[in-house]
Order: sequence, then structure tokens, then C-alpha cells
Amino acid sequence: MKIAIPIANGKLCMHFGHCETFAVIDTDNDGNIVNSQSLVPPPHEPGVLPKWLGEIGANVIIAGGMGHRAQDLFTQAGVKVVTGAPALDPETLVKQYLSQNLVTGPNTCDH
Repeated sequence: MKIAIPIANGKLCMHFGHCETFAVIDTDNDGNIVNSQSLVPPPHEPGVLPKWLGEIGANVIIAGGMGHRAQDLFTQAGVKVVTGAPALDPETLVKQYLSQNLVTGPNTCDH
């Protein structure tokens, strides 16, 4: 599984489209992190980030907030979207997600 998380200042960026980088974390079938990289996204424009993350093979996106259009684009591409995640470091978020202990709140994006 390949999980992508928008990052700012080392933690989840609460607004998906305004992050500095994306943590892209690969896991094995046992839920272990096997690779982690930080990628600089292309400039933010409508529809660009879902296409780019799909091209790099992301299966899951963990975000604080994400607009409806981006969510729809991911859904159409078969990518699972988790919104309302807390501003934690990416490894903690992935471990919580894989152990089904990730506590989410409301989507922090209003568009």
C-alpha cells in the first residue's frame, strides 16, 4: 500500500492543496513501513494533485481537509480518501491508520 500525506513543518498540513511536500509511505502486507519519501508536489491548480498522486501510485490519502472536487477525482481513480485527520507526523498517522486507531474529525476544508 502507498499512503500519501500532505505535510507542512513536519506534520500533516490541514489544507490538502497548500502543503510544502507530500510524505509518501509504502507499507507491506503486515502493516510495516518499508519506505518513506518526501516529494515536492507540482504547483497547486484544480485537479493537478489528484492526477499526480495517482500517477505515483498512491492508494490512500490521509488529509486534514480536502475540497469535494479533489475527493471526487480520487474516488473516480479508486484512491481511498481519509479526511479530518489530526496534525501529527506522517509515520504516526500511517501507524494509526493501519491499526485502525486513527481518530478523525470533520473535514477542515469548506470548498
